Amino acid sequence: MHLKERKFGRLYIFSGEETFLLHYYLEQMKKKLLDELTESFNYHKFTSENFSVAAFAEATENLPMMAENTFIWVDEIDIFKLNEGEREKLAAVLNDIPEYCSIVFTYTASEFKPDKRLKKLWDAVNRNGLIVNFEKQNQRDLIAWITRHFAAEKKSISADLCAYLIDITGGTMTALSGEISKICAYSGSDTIVKSDIDAVTEPVMEAVAFEMTNLMGQGQYGGALQKLHTLFKMQQEPVVILGAVGSHFRRLGVARTLQDNGKTYSDLMRLCGMSDYAAKKTMDMARRFSPRFCAFAAQLILETDNALKTSFDDPQRLLEVLILRLAQEARNDKN
Repeated sequence: MHLKERKFGRLYIFSGEETFLLHYYLEQMKKKLLDELTESFNYHKFTSENFSVAAFAEATENLPMMAENTFIWVDEIDIFKLNEGEREKLAAVLNDIPEYCSIVFTYTASEFKPDKRLKKLWDAVNRNGLIVNFEKQNQRDLIAWITRHFAAEKKSISADLCAYLIDITGGTMTALSGEISKICAYSGSDTIVKSDIDAVTEPVMEAVAFEMTNLMGQGQYGGALQKLHTLFKMQQEPVVILGAVGSHFRRLGVARTLQDNGKTYSDLMRLCGMSDYAAKKTMDMARRFSPRFCAFAAQLILETDNALKTSFDDPQRLLEVLILRLAQEARNDKN
């Protein structure tokens, strides 16, 4: 980014799932380009409710009032879906952005997918703009970031608990920042412990599905069923729950195959795009299940998926039967 030098380009495309960072840099640009006294004159925001190519073009041409810069933020407008005439007009604007104007297009609710076949518009974006994809941060950087945020609240937390918090929240800074605030408000101690996190943090669905399988591996089959009911209480759609369970069992099968071939958790990280914390836990869990059980689980999940989509049976009951059958098979697998 160009924040330190205060030398900004004229066109940026911000996208990606790490919305915390995206909005941070957006706000930093706004602060450095505008001042409070003249912001209302020189700042223009467009959404689906007020965007038109004509209005956008007019905003880019407006000279800054009592300031050096104008700043334009265009949020969630798929410019490649405009009609041909509008695309040509927009391309012309992007090819002639005034020096005093900086423009940012943002995509958080949707993915930025440029249609490179629309050559005039794509060339205008590619030639004049910088495309920035804000990806989820790696675990090492997130642990350091979490530690700093707790330290700012005069609290300490171990690296292992940071990794646990990343795992159960999905690992985005947006989710983590909210949970850190809740944990700090709840904890009465200078040192964060696991019970502080569990008391106020609602795990993402994938984390609950992970814990469900972990309980099966430990022989706690009733607990596994309770985790399923937790997902029901979270009002998750049954087909989405099954997708999370199926995804986890697929990773578990891959982990078991890797183990049987002398591979390590780092191979699982590479193949499945997992964090080292989640990969280590999955490899450890895979040791509790045989290859035969993993194959059985995969087949049973496929059958349940078909039943969800084709039968008139109660979806929640189908998922309960799935967990009970998996639990029974896991019990037999240990005997």
